Amino acid sequence: MIRLQGVSKHYETAAGAFAALREIDLEVAAGEFAAIVGRSGSGKSTLLNLVAGTDRPSAGEVIVDGTSLRSMNPDRLASWRGRTVGIVFQFFQLLPTLTVAENVMLPMDFSGSFRGRERARALELLQRVGVPEQADKLPATLSGGQQQRVAIARALANDPPLILADEPTGNLDSATSAVIFGLFGDLVRDGKTVVVVTHERDAVSGATRTIALADGRRAT
Repeated sequence: MIRLQGVSKHYETAAGAFAALREIDLEVAAGEFAAIVGRSGSGKSTLLNLVAGTDRPSAGEVIVDGTSLRSMNPDRLASWRGRTVGIVFQFFQLLPTLTVAENVMLPMDFSGSFRGRERARALELLQRVGVPEQADKLPATLSGGQQQRVAIARALANDPPLILADEPTGNLDSATSAVIFGLFGDLVRDGKTVVVVTHERDAVSGATRTIALADGRRAT
């Protein structure tokens, strides 16, 4: 599902060039539940952004679901991402003026998928993640754990084969974190590939594989 070949990422800062990733080789098979762990600044989120196609490597190649991201222009990349990748963020990023169901429907509106069935699809997904009763409420009325469940439902809207999650439990208590990681495990059992970035090693006991980063490199 994911293959990185000699991937490096450098940023220019006021203090000079900064290497966020250094010559990363990595493969994640379809159907895996992979956890990328490491301290803050180790390159975890940068790696996830490269896989999602929201950033581009300074060197090397990123291949996802058989597609090389290097040659795609921004429009084609956005279309590819809408079909292939669902992203879950630490801070939920739900639009506050839209209802929960409308937030879940947004990716379908952008891609044109499930035309005429967007709300029904949203309600199915909210049922799947355990918050169907919240469909017509605004995000601010939900707890953090409920909002993250909605964010997972939104990531599933277009039925992508790959789910990427960046510190999805960083603002949640340990019990709620366990529930969220349990949902990711359910997705893997349903055939999805899930890659989670986290600094909480204890939270990823359900992952089938752990990949450690340190200072932009694979750690042993």
